[in-house]
Amino acid sequence: MTAPNSTVKPYSVDGNKKEQVADMFNNISATYDMLNRFMTMGIDIIWRRKAIRSLRTIKPQHILDVATGTGDFAIESVRLLNTKKITGIDISEGMLEVAKEKIKKKELTDQIEVMLADSENLPFAEGHFDAVTVAFGVRNFENLQQGLNEIHRVIRPGGKAIVLELSNPTAFPIKQLFHFYFHKFTPAMGRLISKDKRAYSYLPESVAQFPSGAVFAKMMQTAGFKETKVRPQTFGFCTIYEATK
Repeated sequence: MTAPNSTVKPYSVDGNKKEQVADMFNNISATYDMLNRFMTMGIDIIWRRKAIRSLRTIKPQHILDVATGTGDFAIESVRLLNTKKITGIDISEGMLEVAKEKIKKKELTDQIEVMLADSENLPFAEGHFDAVTVAFGVRNFENLQQGLNEIHRVIRPGGKAIVLELSNPTAFPIKQLFHFYFHKFTPAMGRLISKDKRAYSYLPESVAQFPSGAVFAKMMQTAGFKETKVRPQTFGFCTIYEATK
């Protein structure tokens, strides 16, 4: 049986998805933040803040930010939650270099540490974190269920996992407008600005294939989570998943 989300790959149907994803993000790291703001019209900032505020009830002091990318989610978490320590991991060295520069400029090096690590084989002890966050990263996992199992493993009992991920609207006419914007306009702009012909074609393909909504919630429950909440945002463009261990 094929692992969920392993079939859509950035560059080729052959080869390791994880390596291709790392190469893709290394290629687009310099323009990633600018394109992200432009293509979401800045709404991604609102989504992040809503997702982070979901953790206020448990007052986490140590958070793991999986697929931390350029560090936006980790930086915003410090600001909104006043968390003492955030560890961010990613498989892209290019994205982590951008994150390090941003963290240094904001003088947050004492609170945020970023490192190269695999989300499906986390180098941390069981129950090590109060919470784990993933923003726009789970659809890039090679083995989605294995990644969720690992996230569950490293959270303490009573801790939370917050996943923020793009999803496909289903209501007319939003569905049709989203399809045009995301499958036609976004890849064209991505190719023009990032110079990577495949990166922003892979984006809508990976979102279309992602097992969102109740299916993803079921996968979180299979990993061992309970009280899983599914909260669609902005006509279903994005979804916040909140699960307790």
